[in-house]
Amino acid sequence: MSVSGGTWTVKTGDDETTRLFLALLFIELGPYYHLHYHPIPRPRSPDCQPPKSFSFDKMWKIKPPITYSLEAKYRPHLETLVPTDPMSLFNLKRGSPEEEFPNLKYNYTCMASILTPKLYARQFNRATQSGVIFDDVIRPGLEEPGELHGPMSVGCVAGDGQSYILFCDFFDRVIEAYQNHKISKLQESDFNHDNLKGGDDFDRDYALSCEVSVVRGVDDFGFPTHCSRGERRQLFMLAKKALDQLAEELPGKLYSRAELSQDKEDKGVTVGAPSLSQLRNGVARDWPDSRAVWISKDGTLVVWVNIDDHLRLVTTRDDANIAEAFQCICVNILKLEALYKKLRHPFIWKQQLGWVVSSPADVGTGLRASVRVKLQHLPRHKRLEDVLRRLRLRMDNTDCSEVYNISNAQTIGLDEVGFTQLVVDGVKLLIRMEKRLEGEEKIDDLVPLQK
Repeated sequence: MSVSGGTWTVKTGDDETTRLFLALLFIELGPYYHLHYHPIPRPRSPDCQPPKSFSFDKMWKIKPPITYSLEAKYRPHLETLVPTDPMSLFNLKRGSPEEEFPNLKYNYTCMASILTPKLYARQFNRATQSGVIFDDVIRPGLEEPGELHGPMSVGCVAGDGQSYILFCDFFDRVIEAYQNHKISKLQESDFNHDNLKGGDDFDRDYALSCEVSVVRGVDDFGFPTHCSRGERRQLFMLAKKALDQLAEELPGKLYSRAELSQDKEDKGVTVGAPSLSQLRNGVARDWPDSRAVWISKDGTLVVWVNIDDHLRLVTTRDDANIAEAFQCICVNILKLEALYKKLRHPFIWKQQLGWVVSSPADVGTGLRASVRVKLQHLPRHKRLEDVLRRLRLRMDNTDCSEVYNISNAQTIGLDEVGFTQLVVDGVKLLIRMEKRLEGEEKIDDLVPLQK
């Protein structure tokens, strides 16, 4: 038996007891765990050959066996080996899928654009091993339906790593729609910061500062919207052990939320009260229990623990040197990855999704690279939206007038170096356009092809 890409493949001989066991697996678990049966025929003498039209490889693909002579004896024992469907442990007072389908009439999230009654019905009676049901997944989008002319949010969240497998029919469509990426493509990861070209030579009259962050989920634990107090405290202790070892090379200290002083907040490390969104989707449960922030002594790296995800590494620079910021993230995330593996709780990686975290908007690399840029004329240009789409970038307002945050619009489809390179090249082009507009010149020849 082997497991590959979320699919179990079983290969075995054809003795009767083994076939009985696999037959039960085929019947009970086939649809749930994607079991595929591939029997290996035992050697036969030349005098005992089956008809030419007979195929051992196709024998079990036609239908599972109906009965065996040993079935009455072994079936009760074999049934005890079959994992219990988590949904059978619940006694939810729910109606039919048709009766429970949510009202999405004025919902403007990505979830609402994907969800149909048929899709909802297929997910309705499923639950992960930790107890996540489909209504837990779509609740954030129901609590915050968004606005017609506002930015579209993803509108859903995974309760644990298994959610992306069990509810893949839904999550794959959401990721493809929100991030414009086909799940059939394999995700790659590259933290070789030497492969990044540029990033240390922005025009400082326009590029003011930069930030690079990366988020990670820890295997065997529920995500913040679903985890228990005990799980959250275990995650805190794991982070403490790993960060204590990281401090041997990069000195720093872990502060609980209650220990954060005004001095630390003055340095830009601010953990305010939970947002309304965090309160609604359950991330802020038991706040501030087991929430913490690790700050390096030199201030180059901040690690958020149990704030919005299991771990978030953030590097901010006032000189807009995104190459240095990216290098800091690359070096330290690789160190933490090795430390968590040593503690037997690796970060969650899935072949087609990459690094898996609670929000489908962050799967793949979990990386956000952003530069704060001063732009006076370009934001009012009629082609700005088209330019950003071609560059695969997003532009967000900041608290300062005429200052905008430019960042990667997707997190899946390219590796970490690739997304950071998009930001570097895109910011340089936007600054060139801004200079052209300052001189009242046209920018049509600078509009790029689709990245």
